[in-house]
Amino acid sequence: MHVMEGFLPGPWWQIWFALSIPVVAYGIYRLDRLIKENRGILPLLAVAGAFIFVLSALKLPSVTGSCSHPTGTGLAAILFGPAITAVLGTIVLLYQALFLAHGGLTTLGANVFSMGIVGPVVAYVIYKVGMRMNLNFYAIVFLAATLGDWATYVVTSLELALAFPADPGGIVTSFKAFATIFALTQIPLAIIEGAITALIFKYIIQVKGDVLAGCGVLSNARLSKIRGTAA
Repeated sequence: MHVMEGFLPGPWWQIWFALSIPVVAYGIYRLDRLIKENRGILPLLAVAGAFIFVLSALKLPSVTGSCSHPTGTGLAAILFGPAITAVLGTIVLLYQALFLAHGGLTTLGANVFSMGIVGPVVAYVIYKVGMRMNLNFYAIVFLAATLGDWATYVVTSLELALAFPADPGGIVTSFKAFATIFALTQIPLAIIEGAITALIFKYIIQVKGDVLAGCGVLSNARLSKIRGTAA
């Protein structure tokens, strides 16, 4: 997913920055409010950020100029929403670009848009819809993290297709080619990420479930029901 430094031509890298910056700015505002209201949330924020960093650093070679890996953003999206997740994703991607040669500075906007914005939005929406439908909590978490991951790579494929349309065939042919190559590694990786995310939530519920109630992720009644089912 990390598009490498200098790979995207203008005006595409500038366009992705223009789309990402307002979302990240809003996320910073939301994050500042969250911390002021509840400083006890800082350890959980750190865990969510570390989860994104560790999973997204496990890269596999994929499309030329990019790579394939889990994203880890589903956990943060469920806990804090997509705006704050965009901030965490940006911090991770910036660190990786500067110190791990993973991604790049000119392509930071594109990488943030796919991994830090679209993926978390999809994961968050799926989680909220699943909760409204009263589905199994762990199944919802699994689907949110898995589909959020896949959404990231669909958008990355689109970013690459727009920058490098096939001749002949144009953007559609190029998108199909990029998405097909990503799918070889990303379908199983996303499923693994979904399972890991669900297991992490199971651990949090068993050990520190009140944190989820405090974040508004689960109501106390739903938390009690999940704990009762698990018991």
